Amino acid sequence: MKVSHVLIAVTCLLSAASADSLNCRFIGSCPTLGNAVDVVVNGIYAFVADDSVGLRIISVSDPAHPSGVGYCVTPGTAQGVAVSGIYAYVADGGSGLRVISIADPAQPSEVGFCDMPDWTWDVVVAGNYAYVAAHTAGLRVISVSDPTQPVEVGYCDTRTAYSVAVAGNYAYVADGDSGLRVISVADPAQPAEVGSCGTPSYAEGVAVAGSYVYIADLAAGMRVVSVADPTQPFEVGYCETPGNAEGVTVAENLAYVADYGAGLRVISVADPTQPVEVGYYDTPRSACNLDVAGGYVYVAHGAAGLRIHQFYETGVKETPNGEVRTTKCLPTIVRGILRLEKGPSPSTSCLLDAAGRKVMELVPGRNDVSRLAPGVYFVRGAQAQTQAQVVRRVVITG
Repeated sequence: MKVSHVLIAVTCLLSAASADSLNCRFIGSCPTLGNAVDVVVNGIYAFVADDSVGLRIISVSDPAHPSGVGYCVTPGTAQGVAVSGIYAYVADGGSGLRVISIADPAQPSEVGFCDMPDWTWDVVVAGNYAYVAAHTAGLRVISVSDPTQPVEVGYCDTRTAYSVAVAGNYAYVADGDSGLRVISVADPAQPAEVGSCGTPSYAEGVAVAGSYVYIADLAAGMRVVSVADPTQPFEVGYCETPGNAEGVTVAENLAYVADYGAGLRVISVADPTQPVEVGYYDTPRSACNLDVAGGYVYVAHGAAGLRIHQFYETGVKETPNGEVRTTKCLPTIVRGILRLEKGPSPSTSCLLDAAGRKVMELVPGRNDVSRLAPGVYFVRGAQAQTQAQVVRRVVITG
């Protein structure tokens, strides 16, 4: 049976979308003056800990076009940031905890501070308390009932506290080569370690969701620890990543990992005992930490500033009414050669497998697909008339 070659009028969108990716798309970015190392999103603003430059406030009301609206220089090197009400709390490296009023995002200003005995890496706020990861000084508990007069009320020694998450009466500390430390904060004035769980590498990031804690474990990827009994935490699953896992956050059944040189990784934790990577966006810059809000992933990307991505469902769906032209009214079946219509300007196109993985670049004209396994594939590109991105299905036969 003679099979017709198919003429498909598509072109792949250029720019950042050309980076190696799976089920993740680039949305927009905003440069910062320093090195963006942490980010938290609150309402229409992203608050970025920008290393030696302090706190940056970026409007993300239009995620495709984020823009800076204000900043506050801090005396140290901003490493972590949390937001509660009209205040931002900055873990400021050697300058302790800084409290910044963000009542006017265009003109943030420092209103209070609390010195720490060692380098401050991270901070979270729950109720009237700020919980600070202070390296060799462990977990410090700061009363912020009056944000203009923050004062330490308690502490718990750990080896090398890098990151902290709080849920209920417990604080979960990513404690470097000591792994996870579980600390009761039922009495903030008397925090006490109640459990621990070692990790194979260096615990740098931590998130908690339900009865599980998710740890960014540098060279060992993401580890999942059950804390159903906080006094007996134990690892139930893990997912290795290609880079250095530095930050993690969890939303619904997905864990998002800032994997430093390997960019953004998205891991399904629908079954926490069998986490599996379902998406990624690999970029050459340094993904340090991240937050998820409103269906978008906000990544503090070092010298690249703030980058915004979006994860879409696993696999590939054909775009309704996407433009496909054939020589005859036949199914889009290809044998040996996939022929793309030549447009008015040179372009490249992408061929994806059914899981959404890019298997080859396509060019206008003849493309040899004879070495690919028979099956269903997708061409991703732009509609000829509107340039809107489309995905069209083709079947490659043997």
